[in-house]
Amino acid sequence: MQRFSCPACHARAYFHNLGCPNGHAIFYDPQQGAMVNDATPCANRDRIACNWKAEEGETFCRSCRMSEVVPVLNVGNNVELLDRAERAKRWVLANIANWNWFTSADPGPRPHFLMLSEETGGRAAQIIMGHDKGEITINVTEADELIRLQRRQKLGEQYRSMVGHFRHELAHYFFDRLSPADGFLDEFRRIFGDERADYGEALKAHYANPRDPGEDYITPYATAHPHEDWAETVAHLLHLVDFTDSFVSAGLTMPGVPENFAPYEEDDTARLLLIAGEVAIAVNDINRALDNGDLYPFTLTVPVREKIGFAHGWMKNHLSRAASAPKHEMPPDAEADDSANPADA
Repeated sequence: MQRFSCPACHARAYFHNLGCPNGHAIFYDPQQGAMVNDATPCANRDRIACNWKAEEGETFCRSCRMSEVVPVLNVGNNVELLDRAERAKRWVLANIANWNWFTSADPGPRPHFLMLSEETGGRAAQIIMGHDKGEITINVTEADELIRLQRRQKLGEQYRSMVGHFRHELAHYFFDRLSPADGFLDEFRRIFGDERADYGEALKAHYANPRDPGEDYITPYATAHPHEDWAETVAHLLHLVDFTDSFVSAGLTMPGVPENFAPYEEDDTARLLLIAGEVAIAVNDINRALDNGDLYPFTLTVPVREKIGFAHGWMKNHLSRAASAPKHEMPPDAEADDSANPADA
C-alpha cells in the first residue's frame, strides 16, 4: 500500500485516518487511490469510522455498498468488530483496484458481503465463511484478535487474519469472473486439477485426514480441493505483492530490490517473487530480533510458483483476458441495493 498525505498541508496520513495531524478532514477516494479534503462522506463515517468518500449520487462508499448485511450493532461489541472487519475489507479492495478490480474501468459484476457476527444477543450463532454465486459470508467475530489467535492455534494454521479472509473469499469470486474467459479453465485444470470434483466430499476427506502440503501446495487447506488451492494461491499472491509494495512505498531500499520497483505493475512473476522473497527474508530477520513471528512463514516451491504465475497473469490482466468471455456466462450481478442502508442481521 502506498503512503498518503493530506492534500491541504502535506502531513503524513494513514490509510484509515479521518483527519490529518493539523486538523484537516480527509477522505479516501478509491478511484484516484488518494486522499482528498473535500468529499461527500460515506454514511458509515461516524458509525464505523469509514473514511472513504461516498460514490457519486450515493449514500455509501464503494466498499460499504458491497456489504448487504451487517450485524445488529447494539449487541455486544459488534460495532467494534464491524469497524475492524470493514477496515480490512477496504484495505483489500484498495489494493486489488491496482489491477482494476471493481473500479470504474471494470464492467463486470461486484460481489456482495454478508458481514455476520456470532454475537446475536441470544444464542451464539455458528457462522461459516464462504462464497456462493457472488455472495461472500464473513464472520466479523474474528476481528477480535484473541478469538482469531485461538482459532489459528486450534486449526494449526501459520497465518490467519481478516485481510487474509477477504483475500481468500474474494479469490473464489474471481474464479467465477474469470472462468468463462477463453483458455482459463483448460490451463486451470492442468495446474490445479478438475474443480468439478465433488466439493463437499473433498472437504469431508480433508477434515477426516488432513494432508501435508508437500511440494505442491502453499498450505494444508489448499490440498482439500482445486477451488481451495486456487483461493489460497490467489490470497498468497496478494499478500506477496502487497507487502512488497508497502516496503517500496515506504521508501525502503536494500540489495535485491530495484530502485523504483512497482510490484503491482510487474508482469514477470518470477522477478516479482524473487524480490518479494528478499523483502520477506529481511523483515523476518527484523521480527526475529524482537522475538516476533515471521512476516511470511511459507515456502514457495516450484509447483507453487507455477500456480502463482498462472494466478498473477489472470488477476493482473483480467480486463483484457476476460474480454473474450461470453456475456451470458458471466455470474449474475450480485451488487447490493445502492440506495439502501445495509440491513442488520
